[in-house]
Amino acid sequence: MKIGTFDLKKDGTFIIAELSANHNGSLQTALDTIKAAKEIGANAIKLQTYTADTITLNSKNPDFMIDGGTLWDGKNLYELYQEAYTPWEWHKELFDYARSLDIDIFSTPFDKSAVDFLETLNPTAYKIASFEITDYELVRYTASKQKPIIISTGIATIDEIQDVIEICKSVGNNNIILLKCTSEYPAPLHEANLKTISNMKETFGVEIGFSDHTMGYIAPVVAVTLGAKVIEKHFIIDKTIGGVDCKFSLDKEEFHEMIKAIRDTEKLIGTVDYSLNEKRKKQRRFARSLYVSKDIKTGEVFSENNIKSVRPFYGLHPKYLKDILGKTATKDYKFGDRFENNF
Repeated sequence: MKIGTFDLKKDGTFIIAELSANHNGSLQTALDTIKAAKEIGANAIKLQTYTADTITLNSKNPDFMIDGGTLWDGKNLYELYQEAYTPWEWHKELFDYARSLDIDIFSTPFDKSAVDFLETLNPTAYKIASFEITDYELVRYTASKQKPIIISTGIATIDEIQDVIEICKSVGNNNIILLKCTSEYPAPLHEANLKTISNMKETFGVEIGFSDHTMGYIAPVVAVTLGAKVIEKHFIIDKTIGGVDCKFSLDKEEFHEMIKAIRDTEKLIGTVDYSLNEKRKKQRRFARSLYVSKDIKTGEVFSENNIKSVRPFYGLHPKYLKDILGKTATKDYKFGDRFENNF
């Protein structure tokens, strides 16, 4: 599967810098963040496309008030999204700028009108947020655009995950990536349950990634070792600017360190390989082999007193020692001689 020109099978881990609300209402900050994401090696910058009116109602009824120990307690949903949204009139400039820098850019639509709007910008992919996974008609409509669809699963049941996969396939879209996600902000490490990543791959048969809201970046690195092919992490150019997503975002230096750690991890994982290349063959000289450890005269018996398995590996393989012990020497041997096949 490809996202833009990035091949998930060949090119490693696709790393998404999530802009979200980290522009803090400044178009220039959004542009600077895109540039910073490119400079540190992110594969994509991702926006969120909604307005307060397309995502919720401006109501102070208890149902619409935020509580429960979040970063945003005391606000209603409308107030939060009014503060956090990315103005739609910015989108074209942001898309054009990202493309001029050769960094991928796409977005999360939160209703059908956002999908229609984003289609005018021809994104390489779409992202469905965790809290929208239950909006089956939004999933269906988004998937029908035949772009790769990346779906966070933070609040979904296993049945709902299976449902949205089938919905995507029902409209002919098999380019599905599920993201393991813990929808807490920030998310505690003990609730990440990253073992689920490999199980999701086995259970659902699609590509799997990880959308991370933990502090730091150890979780994304571990996720890559468990098979995550996409990593999404909130990115802020500078934490001093603050904002609604600042606390669980990585700044430029931290995000760069995460990318480096992921790329190093990919090298460490490598491939299944039992072969001996020339370097490994050369290193075998430090392995053990059979050597004469005491002068041996013709007619003497080979024993553990005069034949030993020692470094280096120029003599006979140690596996033959049991076949040699007890036999009689047919020639003289000197201390330090390689023990070879012609005994």
